[in-house]
Amino acid sequence: MTQYILIPLLPLAAFVILGLFGHIIREKAHWVAVPAVLLSLLFSLFTFVDVSRGEQVYADLYTWISSANFQVSIGFQIDELTAVMLILVTVVSSLVNIYSVGYMHGDKGYARFFAYVALFTFSMLMLVLANNFLQLYVFWEAVGLCSYLLIAHWYEKKSACDAATKAFLVNRVGDFGFGLGVLLIFLTFGSLDYLTVFTQAPLHQDETLNLLGWVGGNWQVSILTLIALLLFAGAVGKSAQIPLHVWLPDAMEGPTPISALIHAATMVTAGIFMLARVHTIYDLSPIAMDVVMVVGGITALFAATIALTQTDIKRIVAYSTVSQLGYMTMACGLGAYAAGIFHLLTHGAFKALLFLAAGSVIHALNGEQDLRRMGGLKPFMPTTYWTFVVGATALAGIFPFAGFFSKDAILIQAFHHGGLGRVFGWIGLITVVMTAFYIFRLIFTVFHGPSKSAVKHPHESPAVITLPLMILAVLSIVTGWFPIPQFLSSVFVAVPEPAEGQAMWETLIPVLSVLAGLGGILCAYLFYVRAPQLPKRLAQGILYRLSFHKWYVDEIYDRLFVRPTVNMANALWKYMDVEIIDGAVNGVAELTRDWAMALRRIQTGQIQHYALYMAVGAFLMISVYLFL
Repeated sequence: MTQYILIPLLPLAAFVILGLFGHIIREKAHWVAVPAVLLSLLFSLFTFVDVSRGEQVYADLYTWISSANFQVSIGFQIDELTAVMLILVTVVSSLVNIYSVGYMHGDKGYARFFAYVALFTFSMLMLVLANNFLQLYVFWEAVGLCSYLLIAHWYEKKSACDAATKAFLVNRVGDFGFGLGVLLIFLTFGSLDYLTVFTQAPLHQDETLNLLGWVGGNWQVSILTLIALLLFAGAVGKSAQIPLHVWLPDAMEGPTPISALIHAATMVTAGIFMLARVHTIYDLSPIAMDVVMVVGGITALFAATIALTQTDIKRIVAYSTVSQLGYMTMACGLGAYAAGIFHLLTHGAFKALLFLAAGSVIHALNGEQDLRRMGGLKPFMPTTYWTFVVGATALAGIFPFAGFFSKDAILIQAFHHGGLGRVFGWIGLITVVMTAFYIFRLIFTVFHGPSKSAVKHPHESPAVITLPLMILAVLSIVTGWFPIPQFLSSVFVAVPEPAEGQAMWETLIPVLSVLAGLGGILCAYLFYVRAPQLPKRLAQGILYRLSFHKWYVDEIYDRLFVRPTVNMANALWKYMDVEIIDGAVNGVAELTRDWAMALRRIQTGQIQHYALYMAVGAFLMISVYLFL
């Protein structure tokens, strides 16, 4: 048990040390953070080996809350799903920490940066290790807090502070639903313990709740469906699904290592992990499963359409993240949880690679992020270029790279599902074309063609930056060959075998997927290498403008929610705060002043006046006494 406890405890210790002594350690902060995370990775590998040999852990470490029948402990559930997530979190965190030594060198908040990254790593590890819903919820919120702190790391920039605030507020919407779901779980099951809830869930399948009972109506809803949808609201926010996807692209205002760690490989996948962890509840609610599938499929396509036209190198990769998270969510809605987690794992490798490679480009160009001011970098940055190509090819789903295996596993399950699932399978194939197009549009624009950068002689990044890129490039190839779905087979209910006549999809889909990816790459080559004038012509069309302006979702939200809220707040401030609250306080002060002014008039200093007051007072007292 000691080795399991050390996995989250080591990053926590690094956070405490840097939090207390960071002002002394300063530029040596990485000597605290990096070893702690590497040791955490080592123990995670040992844990993975133990689990692969059949060892599992479900234990409470100590009682956290004990009040009547409300009993909550801090505990661990370590199974195949946990083991996979531990590897993902610690591998990406380790490489990001090493990368940050070079990327963040000279930053005035160097120690603070590593402290917050260590806190995030601890929180994420405790989230995936949790064996009860309250622990899951607490560390769910903790990773959100770390996200806020790290997005706003460069707090001198207004855009960074605005992005952090936006991420915080948008996630509060989803997390409010998530919190209600946790409360409803306790009211329904009388416990927040995973084992208790999942064991009793089938017994509550037919129970309903009258949502309109408090107003005299009668709208009966399945309790398990309501729980599933409320929990999914949290996943929609954390994993940036429509309509709460708007925070993730803006979060690119944080340092690039944070984009890789939090907003590509780990935090945003917390929602997918949660769906897989509580799959027992979702399996009992077909309605919730359909909602999850539809939201995920629409998100995958919608985000891909936006990525086609963006000009910020990190925003393109960010919208790609939203799209791929849609794939994973759709997989969970199809019941293909193992395929979704498989894609989560491979995506963590190649998406972290793409973000860090983008950071290498930004580092070489002195902070430039606009594609329109790049070009011709291939001869100057060969390592960054080839690792970027590996990550892009994996994202496009080309054999034999990792994305081919995991993405096709999802598409095959969609076509096996039939009905609505098959519709979203075709949507997934269309998204493959778009994905390959926009990511190779980025490569052809940044690394090929004439240079448009103000930096005349860019240089390759130092080894401390390129080494993590090379490791992630290798992982972007080999992770697809790992039998992760088979490894997770004991965690999830097996997906039904395809009906007779549907087995052809297992051969056809990989072929169609690769052809779709190659088609997207070819289109990008024609548009941005062979005929670069074509995009300029298309830029005049309405569809291009809609995509470039992100379908005006931010503007719509601004009109529907932000402005009315600000106007209401101003009105409340003006009338409630100024007129009523301040008015009451000021009125008391004015009354006290006027009363004092009136009393002051009788303080004349003339002894005959005081004698008169005493006589009148005595007369009144005697009169009252005689009258009573």
